[in-house]
Amino acid sequence: MENVVSTQVIIVGAGPTGLELALALKRAGIDHLIFDAGQIGHTISWWPRNTRFYSTPERIAIPGIPLQIYDQQHPTGEQYLAYLRGVVEANGLRINSFEPVTRLFRMDEGFLVITETMAGLKRYTANQLVLATGGMASPRLLDIPGEDFPHVSHYLDDPHFYFQKRLLVVGGRNSAIEYALRCWRAGAQVTLSYRKAELPKASIKPALMQDIETAVGDGKICFLPGTVPIEITPTEVILAKTDAEGKPESGEHTSLLFDFVLICSGYVADMGLFSQLEVTLLGEEQVPVFDDETMQTDVPGVFVLGTAAGGTQKKYRLFIETSHVQVEKITAVLLAKYNCGKSVPGE
Repeated sequence: MENVVSTQVIIVGAGPTGLELALALKRAGIDHLIFDAGQIGHTISWWPRNTRFYSTPERIAIPGIPLQIYDQQHPTGEQYLAYLRGVVEANGLRINSFEPVTRLFRMDEGFLVITETMAGLKRYTANQLVLATGGMASPRLLDIPGEDFPHVSHYLDDPHFYFQKRLLVVGGRNSAIEYALRCWRAGAQVTLSYRKAELPKASIKPALMQDIETAVGDGKICFLPGTVPIEITPTEVILAKTDAEGKPESGEHTSLLFDFVLICSGYVADMGLFSQLEVTLLGEEQVPVFDDETMQTDVPGVFVLGTAAGGTQKKYRLFIETSHVQVEKITAVLLAKYNCGKSVPGE
């Protein structure tokens, strides 16, 4: 096959966990390539500026490479991306960034990987594939009229954008609460709509919960529990009352004036590459079937890594900090295959 680059392992996804595995493979002397549709740490790059991790530095650092924060606090997204850039440069990792993997094919031996670049399609072959594609590829849509208007967003860019504007924040978990508070402190007139009668305290960080309770109690933020948007117009949002399950009820609706709408309804994973390889995906969340001891899926030679192992998580249980052990499991399998069980240099 002409113009085909061959390697032992291809990693799809250059997030923190994909980079951690690439570093482990480099230390082990296992030939590999790593691809990402965007830049390294892409998901983190679209966080609002100065957003802090809930995890502490040592829990999201790549093992053996400390993440030092000047004020000893939880790192911001910007600080963590700088850390990842340093890891890549200091260790000479080669990243095929902005080179999305579009097609995967199983062959008699190994896999054919097709990527798309500005210069056209490229072809690669590998003995094993590791899919570290994450779990937040796109926002979970409400599928209501007007959700695609330009004044409606599923991402918070900068709270300053909403200064002295009427903002409706939709959602009731950590991101929605944090964004509502940050936008209010940036001078927005904030209303929070949540589909249940009460905020899910057990799912919200205690400090955020205390903060939002104070802001609502003092009348600084308007809270509309048991409501959900059913239509958005250029100037108004139509809200419906909800039942015990958080589903909109028929009957009387409320129309309120807003300048902007920020929908924090979570995100969905893109499991398309898993489907191409015919990895079994279970349930509405599309959780891939894999061996917990090796992270190998039910397609031999295909491994899942990081939050992609949970598909579209409704209740998050997989994070950066819980994925380190997955790297160890995959590395052990590949070491046994290529290095006869030798330990990883430097560890």
